[in-house]
Amino acid sequence: MNVHDSEKMAGILKAEGYTETAYTEEADLIIFNTCSIRQKAEQKFRSELGRIKLLKIKNPLLKIAVAGCIAQQKGRDILKRNPQVDYVFGPQNVHKLSSMLTADTMVCIEDNPEIQHTDIPAERKDNVKAWVSIMYGCNNFCSYCIVPYTRGREKSRPSENIYKEIHELSENGFKEVTLLGQNVNSYDSDTNFAGLLRKINAITGIERIRFVTSHPRDLSDELILCIKELPKICGHIHLPLQSGSSRILKLMNRGYTYEDYLEKVGKLKECVPDIAITTDIIAGFPSETDNDHSLTIEALKRIEFDGIFAFKFSPRPGTKAAEMDDKISEKIKSLRLYEILGYQDDITLRKNKELEGSLQEVLVEGVSKTNNGKITGRTRTNKIINLEGDAALVGRLINVEIRKALRHSLEGRLTNQA
Repeated sequence: MNVHDSEKMAGILKAEGYTETAYTEEADLIIFNTCSIRQKAEQKFRSELGRIKLLKIKNPLLKIAVAGCIAQQKGRDILKRNPQVDYVFGPQNVHKLSSMLTADTMVCIEDNPEIQHTDIPAERKDNVKAWVSIMYGCNNFCSYCIVPYTRGREKSRPSENIYKEIHELSENGFKEVTLLGQNVNSYDSDTNFAGLLRKINAITGIERIRFVTSHPRDLSDELILCIKELPKICGHIHLPLQSGSSRILKLMNRGYTYEDYLEKVGKLKECVPDIAITTDIIAGFPSETDNDHSLTIEALKRIEFDGIFAFKFSPRPGTKAAEMDDKISEKIKSLRLYEILGYQDDITLRKNKELEGSLQEVLVEGVSKTNNGKITGRTRTNKIINLEGDAALVGRLINVEIRKALRHSLEGRLTNQA
């Protein structure tokens, strides 16, 4: 979402006559688009903001803006503590960027009740796949998460606006769209999420549809059927579990038990046998016992995710979890995270090896960043594939035979087989 917000900022600035530079020393305007979902991201931002202070001394005309979730949280306090900063604006006020640039200083962190109707042109660097926001905010209030406080309540864009944006992307040669929302499953405008998917599936030129993130509680049978029946929807879903312990899930205010989650996964696998499922896991949530941790390990073994994003619990000021007793030490959190990642690495590698010798449809996304002689793309199940090939194949769907499986990617060769 932050990447897509940055694309919108770039779109606004381009219309104002700005061009992007890779060198901060050359910039007239520097924007920090921040994330506060974990403490590490916040620390990195503060470190970078400190470094940029010297540039402001050398060039007093330089303007510095802080955007994103930290901006929304801290507001005017950022200006008080960092006199080098000129503008502060939250995720709901990206559209005000151009008007800010005419002011000496400005803080925009108010709620935007019309955000779902505020369409902003995005400056996308990729011309193969695109992110498209379908909704903003979140109503779930998971006890560890700051997002509802920084991005506001759920607001869904009208389906016609989304359709129009994606239709324009198809006319410009884009082949894949990823629909964005804190909880896409609760999309609710003039249709529900399944209805929106059916609408987008009919757009000529778009070959693939992905979406993130799906909340397990709201994963409906209708949506599962859409994944099965609509040919353009990719066979991959990101379904955050967070913990294999129902006790911990209740403390997290996730709205489902582990058994509920298992039932949903069972329906997915039964309806779409080849579906790839990825997830999020939090290690060391307050009061998490050795047994709770063991239940998470058992969940990994039983469900066999294709991949996970796992993190140590990071207390966020203002959330309920930050005030909970029985905090877990950093040492234990690190040990538990290490064990989680170790088990999952073995599972991911084994599942990838099962693909060796198979034929996969791959959308070529670009030239490999590590090897100019290779191109890179993804399967419908979101597996990264590297292979020898010409840059002219970028943007095309090709058939690839998987020759070698690695832990986080696959190697293949181009084939003409159907």
